[in-house]
Amino acid sequence: MDMNSLIWMIIFLSMFQPVVTRRLLEAQRQRLIALLEKKRKSRVVLLIHRQESMNLLGFPIVRYIDINDSEELIRAVRLTDPQVPIDLVLHTPGGLVLAAVQIARALKRHPAKVTVFVPHYAMSGGTLIALAADEIVMAEDAVLGPVDPQMGQMGAAASIVRAVSQKPVEKVEDATLILADQARMAIRQVKKVVVELLSDRFPKEKAEELAGLLAEGRWTHDHPIAFSEAKEMGLPVTTEIPEEVLSLMSYYRQPVRQQPSVEYLPTPRSAGREKKS
Repeated sequence: MDMNSLIWMIIFLSMFQPVVTRRLLEAQRQRLIALLEKKRKSRVVLLIHRQESMNLLGFPIVRYIDINDSEELIRAVRLTDPQVPIDLVLHTPGGLVLAAVQIARALKRHPAKVTVFVPHYAMSGGTLIALAADEIVMAEDAVLGPVDPQMGQMGAAASIVRAVSQKPVEKVEDATLILADQARMAIRQVKKVVVELLSDRFPKEKAEELAGLLAEGRWTHDHPIAFSEAKEMGLPVTTEIPEEVLSLMSYYRQPVRQQPSVEYLPTPRSAGREKKS
C-alpha cells in the first residue's frame, strides 16, 4: 500500500468512526433500557439533555425541553398500555413552559404509576414534569429547582414585578409596564399548573402554598432543592434509585473537546488492604 492510499484510508476511517461510536452507544443504551424495563415491568422513557455540537464547526449549543421532546414523550405515553407503569429518567436544565406542561399533563393522566428518576438534576421545567409523578426518586446528591417563569433576557418574572412596584407608575415606561403585566400573568399561569399537578396529593391550601413557594420567585431560578428540602415540602421523594439508571447516564457523556476537568480510574475502590505481591 502506497502513502496516498494509506492517507485516504485514514481519512475514510476517521469519517466513519463517530458514526460507529454513536451506533455502539445507542445499542448499549437500548440494551440497558430493555433490562430496566424487564426488571421493573414498566415502560422506560429517557429525557436527557446534554450539551451537544452542531454539525457546522462544532460550536456547542445547550439542549433544553422543547416541542420536539413533548411530541415524542406524549407519543411514548400513548403507546403505553394504561395498566403499564411509566418510569421517566429525567436530566434537564428546563426549557419551554409549554412543552413541559404538555409532558406533565400527559404523565398525570396515565392511569398506572408514574415514577420520575432524577440521577443528577431536573431544574425548572424538569421539576414541573417531576411534580406530575406519583414518586420522584432522587440520587443522594440530585437536585430539583424552582419553576418560576423567566421573561427572556429580562430574567425572573417575579423580579420584574417587584422592580416595577418600587417606582411610581408615572416614572415607569409603558414597555416595562406591559412586561410586568405579562410577568404577573406568567406567574399566575405556572402557579395554576402546579396546583393542578398537586391537587390529588395535597389539600387545596397546601397545593397553593407549594405553588407559591416554587413559582413566585422566593429563590433564584438556579436554587438547588436537595432531597431533604423536597421531603420537607411534602413532595413524594425517595432516594432508592436503581443502579441501572445511574449506569445509563454514563452513555450520555458530555462531548470533550479539551483536557477533561475530572479524571479517575473508572473502577470500584474498596476500603480493604491491597494484597502484597
